[in-house]
Formats: sequence, structure tokens, C-alpha cells
Amino acid sequence: MTRKRDVTVVTYNIHKGLSQFNKRLVLHDIKEGLRVLDADVAFLQEVQGKHDKNARRHVSWPEVSQHEFLTHEGSHCVYGMNAVYQHGHHGNAVVSRHPIPVWENIDISHHPIESRGLLHCEVQVDGWKEPLHCINVHLGLWARSRRFQLEWMVERIRAAVPKGGPLVVAGDFNDWQRKASEYLATELGLYEVFEKTEGRLAKSYPAQMPVFTLDRIYVRDLNIDSVQRHTGAPWSRLSDHVALAARLSR
Repeated sequence: MTRKRDVTVVTYNIHKGLSQFNKRLVLHDIKEGLRVLDADVAFLQEVQGKHDKNARRHVSWPEVSQHEFLTHEGSHCVYGMNAVYQHGHHGNAVVSRHPIPVWENIDISHHPIESRGLLHCEVQVDGWKEPLHCINVHLGLWARSRRFQLEWMVERIRAAVPKGGPLVVAGDFNDWQRKASEYLATELGLYEVFEKTEGRLAKSYPAQMPVFTLDRIYVRDLNIDSVQRHTGAPWSRLSDHVALAARLSR
């Protein structure tokens, strides 16, 4: 029997391509780090689609948007613009070595102070009969907002994702109180990959000395072959979040 293709997914809040406290442009190092990880699908948050002020400030600021810059030759990307301001905008992005024929960005902002989005993609993985549904999220800082956003996300998945299809929900959940896992398990049968394999969520923030478990990879109808936190140099000098990875198979 031929084994179906494994898929490596990564979730990473790239902090708009700037180091902690916004001192240095580290986007080029992030691109190299993602190249080394060689992920099939990367769920990226805080991706700067445009920022005219920073483009003038940093000599090596790319001429294209950050999601385009981070997409290696032969890969595919989609970008969901969430926050728009005077000098530009930012949002979530999915970068994939497999085609993304269907995608939609959905506004899940709970109040005007925080602009948040849910980026839903269907990734056509080579050798898979069904598309891999990917939900990339960056939830709000307030508990009440996150509660509503999780409910909206569940509604979206129930409406748009087949019950038996492979599903990954990943991103920065800002879930300081660790409420998301039980809710998503009860409502959708999702389980978090680090909880499933190691018995606990991965500490992912702040990157230099991770204490909080803010970043997650939830899956359904997929096998977890391995998980990994990317800590230490050079990752600790890049974003304020840790990159999390999981190798999945059907």
C-alpha cells in the first residue's frame, strides 16, 4: 500500500517582519528560517501588506508585500487584509507549496479597536482526494472578544467545511486563560497537536523566554506524526512569538 503524502504545517506570528520592540527589520531572516523549515503550509499572522513609513525607514524593506516576499518560487500565497491605517495595512497570510484554488477572508472583529480576520483556504495537496481546509486566525486580546470570535469560527467551519474532511485551524489565539481547546473539542472534535502528543500546550510567547501558550495548531481527521517548537537562535532574535510546526498525515 502506498502511503499518502505527509504535510508539514507551521504557524508563526511574524510581528510585521520586525524584531521585538520594532528595532530591526528581520524579514529577510524570517524568509530564510521558513525556507529551512520547508513547510508545506505556513499559517502567518501580523503580515504587513503595506507600510509606507517603514518602507522609507528601512533600506532593505522589500518592494513587494511581505506575503509575496515570503513566498518561494513555485509556491502559492493568499493574504487576508484585516487592519487598515494611514501608512498601510496588515493581516494573515497562508503560504503553500500546493495550490490554493479557494479562499476567503472573513471579518471577525468584535469592536472597532481591534481588526481581526479569519482566513479560510482550501489547499489541494498532491495525492489527497480531498482538499485540506486551513483556517488561519489571530484572535483578540480581550476574553469577551475571543469568546465571540471562537463562536463565529465554529459557525464558519460547520457551514463551509465537510464533517469528514481534513482540517487544520492554526494561529495566534491570545488564549491566556486556555479556554479554546475544550470549546473546540466539544463543538468540532478538534484537538491541539502538542496537547495530543506531549500532554500540554506549547509555550510560545515571548520568544526569548516562552511562558505563555498563545500559538496553537488544532487538527481533525489527521494523524500527528511529530511536533516541534522552534526556539533559541536564530528564532529568539526574530519575532516575539515562537514558530510551531507539526507533521501530519492521512
